[in-house]
Amino acid sequence: MSSTTELLKGAAELFPGEVVTQAHVRHLDLPAGAGRFALITLDNGLDHTKPTTFGPQSLANLDAAIDQVEKEASEGSIVGVGITGKPFIFAVGADLKGLEILKNHEDAVRIGKGGHDVFRRLSSLAVPTFAYYNGAAMGGGVEVGLHCSYRTVSKAVPAFSLPEVFLGLVPGWGGCALLPNLIGADRAVSVIVENSLNQNRQLKGAQVFELGIADALFDGADFLERSLVWTAGVLTGGTVVERAEIDRGDAWDQAVARGRAIADSKVHGAAPAAYRALEIIAAAKDGDLGAGFDAEDQALADLIMSGELRSGLYAFNLVQKRAKRPAGAPDKSLARPVTKVGVVGAGLMASQLALLFLRRLEVPVVLTDIDQARVDKGVGYVHAEIDKLLGKGRINQDKANRLKALVTGVLDKAEGFSDADFIIEAVFEEIGVKQQVFAEVEAVAPAHAILATNTSSLSVTEMASKLKNPERVVGFHFFNPVAILPLLEIVRGERTDDAALATAFGVARKLKKTAVLVKDAPAFVVNRILTRFMGEIQNVIDEGTPVAVAERAVEPLGLPMSPLVLLELVGPAIGLHVSETLHRAFPERFTVSANLAAVVKAGKRGFYVYDSGKPELDPEVAALLEQGDTVLTEEQTRDRVLDAVAEEIGLMVDEGVVAEAQDIDLCLITGAGWPFHLGGITPYLDRAGVSERVNGKPFLAPGVASVPA
Repeated sequence: MSSTTELLKGAAELFPGEVVTQAHVRHLDLPAGAGRFALITLDNGLDHTKPTTFGPQSLANLDAAIDQVEKEASEGSIVGVGITGKPFIFAVGADLKGLEILKNHEDAVRIGKGGHDVFRRLSSLAVPTFAYYNGAAMGGGVEVGLHCSYRTVSKAVPAFSLPEVFLGLVPGWGGCALLPNLIGADRAVSVIVENSLNQNRQLKGAQVFELGIADALFDGADFLERSLVWTAGVLTGGTVVERAEIDRGDAWDQAVARGRAIADSKVHGAAPAAYRALEIIAAAKDGDLGAGFDAEDQALADLIMSGELRSGLYAFNLVQKRAKRPAGAPDKSLARPVTKVGVVGAGLMASQLALLFLRRLEVPVVLTDIDQARVDKGVGYVHAEIDKLLGKGRINQDKANRLKALVTGVLDKAEGFSDADFIIEAVFEEIGVKQQVFAEVEAVAPAHAILATNTSSLSVTEMASKLKNPERVVGFHFFNPVAILPLLEIVRGERTDDAALATAFGVARKLKKTAVLVKDAPAFVVNRILTRFMGEIQNVIDEGTPVAVAERAVEPLGLPMSPLVLLELVGPAIGLHVSETLHRAFPERFTVSANLAAVVKAGKRGFYVYDSGKPELDPEVAALLEQGDTVLTEEQTRDRVLDAVAEEIGLMVDEGVVAEAQDIDLCLITGAGWPFHLGGITPYLDRAGVSERVNGKPFLAPGVASVPA
């Protein structure tokens, strides 16, 4: 038994639930008399909705296939070896389920070495090897191809990436060492670090070719056939593959420095994965692949045993699994069909909602507002966005015409809503205004129609309290920008019935949103936590801590933007309004900052000016600030903020605002862009000891987002 086989056998015992990938070997005669060829197909026996992955047994199967072709190559019975995937899927990397149950560093090293030992055999065969990226390829799926002599890619590939840094890992089966030596350090930094830290940005097939990762690009319809013809040309010498020379001078060092700047701007040193990947890329400059692979093994093992990785896997599972089965959602069979949508309001938010409903549901959508000019502007916005999609080639002319015909605007609600099944309001955030709107809508809407509100903080129950049928009112709170942020807080009022709720969840699924059921409590989930978070920052500033110190205090969390930049994005007036709403509900914990009120009164759009290209405190805002004389350090500020957040989340869980703490994290990740390496927030609070200090207990059970005991 080889050392690799023993390694994988030991690893397989750690992964009892692996979905096993087979590596089928078949032989064929290449065109133009190029010779007999061995083709390995990776296939887990399931359709494309269950992508192929690599756990220990899967690696052992590939190892056995390589045993076979290695023997054939050494005997001279084949001229080359290719590797490809099942329809639509090449392979999407390591089986992440197995990583969650690893308990010690030694086992983690074994996983890294197992992948390396198998994949690197492809580069040492006696014949050339070819990877045919026929479908989605991620992580180890990309890396197995990097060990081959040549690569082709299909134009139809929808997703190609090395996403490990996004999750809290490094590409550990050759990616960090091989990719920069193939396409240069700068491009490798873009793929490994920059794309990962930009919400796991994916490459399309054509981009894979343009970057130089693949040597040839072919249409999806006859991809494998054309790849084999190309392979024959390479083997007979008719096709010569030329690759750009790699710059191993200052350009390499500059690329690594650029990567560090990207990591600093995204995670501020709070998550180690990007920096470990950059260390390996930097060391790969001399082309010593063996040393690079060893460094990958150690980095992978260190990170697998880290809290950041466990938080990343936890976050990944929230987004990929929990989001698809919302806790507390009623039976799907209770949902009513939605064949027409009404939108009350035609401002920017309402227009964004109209566009989303139109694109996802492809049913008639009608907007109303108080005057024709506003209605026309709203419909015009939707038409302009459709034209942009057409210009980018995302839709064809026929689809554009059809969508434009489906959206209309009217002044008369009776005319617009008499046959609507789902009507959502997006008007001014004031309870009296919303009650009046719903009264007008109820008078003209059919009895079965769902009445939804996009309120961000007001009581859905109070909004529905004066209606004849309050049971059909539901909160349907989107996050801005609507087209990008996935979260949809679905709020059940005290009288909301199961049919209305089920219909809301059904619509959310069609909108491709992450729906979380939320109790009708002030500001629901995201805005309540962010307001407490921002409020504590504002309190510290008001008491006397310099703005720059307060901002820097939370940088170690690696949040997508600083608190005051976020306030600028939200708008100081909206931030003030939500803080006033929460102060009325919970005056002992939520304050209303006199300084923030002054900034709003002065008509300022934020605390900063950007004259130098970087945010600097606006002198006019500085002149408005009235501060006390209590100056805190960054650490003291951070403790204050985290204690406040931990207290608020503990109260929300106790109040039943959501089913479990996991839903808080899912909301923060999908609605506020909080990073995977925090797991949202509760794993970080547990790991840092804040949960225990504030609430006397952790939010999550051991092993849920941490190394199992």
